[in-house]
Amino acid sequence: MDAVPLDSIDVNNLEFREMAPEDADAVEIVEKACFAIPWSRESFWKEAQNENTLYLLALDGERVIGYVGCWISYEEAQITNVAILPEYRGKRIGTRMFGEIIDRVKEKGVTAMTLEVRPTNAPALALYKGYGFKEAGRRPKYYQDNGEDAIIMWNTKL
Repeated sequence: MDAVPLDSIDVNNLEFREMAPEDADAVEIVEKACFAIPWSRESFWKEAQNENTLYLLALDGERVIGYVGCWISYEEAQITNVAILPEYRGKRIGTRMFGEIIDRVKEKGVTAMTLEVRPTNAPALALYKGYGFKEAGRRPKYYQDNGEDAIIMWNTKL
């Protein structure tokens, strides 16, 4: 797929909507472009049907350009994945998308959120800290592709 010229993206006109099972193919494309060990299309299909999950898609027109997902358990949510196609990064799409999922889980009664992030992922760390997430611990050798630790982050004041 051709790279999208960054100056042609209108971040203010992006749409966000919940993922449906029929979106699994498009989400798998984003996943494979973003992760060394991607989830399968079937995983996203199952997640979209689970009443205890919320996955939001970022759309540029009809094209799925990113997604964020979480599992919801009572008043807590755990972010599973945040992904944006490489050619769309650096345009504050992640910031808008992350804010959108926080707003939507709060509507469902969520008051605290957690996630894991690589210590080397500076853009993600900055995003999460900007939304009030704080480091709460580490998971040694969490990431299977390179054995990197994961920083556990929490925001308990949504």
